[in-house]
Amino acid sequence: MDPTTGFCRQTGIYNCLTPTIPLPPISQPLSAAEFCFSIFNSTFTDGATTFSVNTTTGEALSYSQFVSQVRSLAYSLQQRYSLSQHDVAFILSPPSIHVPVVYFALLSLGIVVSPANPLSSKSEIAHQIQLSKPVVAFVTSETSHKIPSLTHGTILLDSPEFLSLLTQSNIVNGLTKSVKVNQSDTAAILYSSGTTGRVKGVMITHRNLIAMMTVIHHQNTNQGQGNEKRPRSVTFFTVPLFHVFGFFMLLAVVLLGNTVVLVERFDFEEMLRAVEKYKVTGMPVSPPLAVAFVKSDLTKKYDLSSLQGLGCGGAPLGKDIAMRFNEKFPGVLLVQGYGLTETSGGATRAIGPEEAGRYSSVGRLAENMEGKIVDPETGEALPPGQRGELWLRGPTVMKGDEKATAETLDSEGWLKTGDICYFDSEGFLYVVDRLKELIKYKAYQVPPAELEHLLHSHPEIVDAAVIPYPDEEAGQIPMAYVVRNPGSNITQAQVMDFIAKQVAPYKKIRRVAFINSIPKTPAGKILRRELINHSLSNGLSKL
Repeated sequence: MDPTTGFCRQTGIYNCLTPTIPLPPISQPLSAAEFCFSIFNSTFTDGATTFSVNTTTGEALSYSQFVSQVRSLAYSLQQRYSLSQHDVAFILSPPSIHVPVVYFALLSLGIVVSPANPLSSKSEIAHQIQLSKPVVAFVTSETSHKIPSLTHGTILLDSPEFLSLLTQSNIVNGLTKSVKVNQSDTAAILYSSGTTGRVKGVMITHRNLIAMMTVIHHQNTNQGQGNEKRPRSVTFFTVPLFHVFGFFMLLAVVLLGNTVVLVERFDFEEMLRAVEKYKVTGMPVSPPLAVAFVKSDLTKKYDLSSLQGLGCGGAPLGKDIAMRFNEKFPGVLLVQGYGLTETSGGATRAIGPEEAGRYSSVGRLAENMEGKIVDPETGEALPPGQRGELWLRGPTVMKGDEKATAETLDSEGWLKTGDICYFDSEGFLYVVDRLKELIKYKAYQVPPAELEHLLHSHPEIVDAAVIPYPDEEAGQIPMAYVVRNPGSNITQAQVMDFIAKQVAPYKKIRRVAFINSIPKTPAGKILRRELINHSLSNGLSKL
């Protein structure tokens, strides 16, 4: 193995450059919730520390209240509802202090957690329910009408009945120990974004989550923050709790004994207000939010001095935006990482200022992960500097999806990510674009993300997306959807000229449409399917 890149020429595999971290024996019964609580209990004793705050309502929970409510809810669900281990519970709720309690109670009982976007339509939810086959749903008064009839009905999170489930005083000690949860059991069914096709249900095991938490715990103790007293981190959640990014970050907050600040409906200025009020130290962000930090003047209105770091993921972040962020907020470390629903979250990450300074990279392979760069045409494993599809293998890789076919996972446990990437001469990973999203212009491949990053660098452009548009002669041409800055009159010709000066002729944008906003997933990925459909049906006005 090359100690600089982690690449082994014999096998074609890239290895993590830091030593393997031991995991609990696979034969040991252990739920992800129990694992997080065991680390938390061995490190922290102060139950009065705030666990969660809802900025919308002002409600807050201390750690002792959180643990007590988790135990009480688990007990109540066992006593009052005929839920069995391995049953699936669907969750459809905006962020609130109740949602983490529900997640941990269900995980501790070996019941599969399956959260979805509360803004989804009835037909989208019907499709997700068909995939996961839940027997019960946790909902709110606003979302309950979207749920069809289930075996054990629905539980309303904003009802007095639910609150009574959280305050049982006659709980038998060590209740959850009576449930034997195997690490190989499914812990969660999360829904992939479906940016290019229909949503998939991805099965994540307790082992997957424990492996992810072990790495986070290791990184935390390695940074000199083990059992010694340290300032609490306060994390503002901009990413939804139903998305893999928010899901594993929530487990990490408990594991590390930190505080989480939640907001029911995201608003940029409300977030800035919360950073000032709650002295937020960090937040997971998507690239569009990093762009907003760079371009918005609202940031000058608030005291953001408590902010220490942002972890960016969900989609590639352009070098120009990363550099401008650092200029505007020199005291805030912006680090990028890469992961998928299918890897239970992070598979690569940058650590510290030096690695974060490689602006276009998503860091190096995380502990216990292996990677391959595979030529999509020949199946050959490629060395550093060459582009191909990224394959990943490791203990955080999913159990499967509802198809779990060779399309996604091969017989040796390699997950085919569908992303075109390359490793450089020091083992840093660079994401070029989605394999399915490359635009085929004549004989050339054009990565939309590259053009989008250039468009974002224009001072009169707030946001942009690039899609393939059918063309008789070329096959496909790059078409840009552009959101202008308020007051800007930038024209199609100016947009095309701006790009033409910076790229090879085959990468030129040859068609432009101006719209009010770019449709995206909650994690910030562009919903290209919607844009392609609109471009083909001349539906620009509908956007």
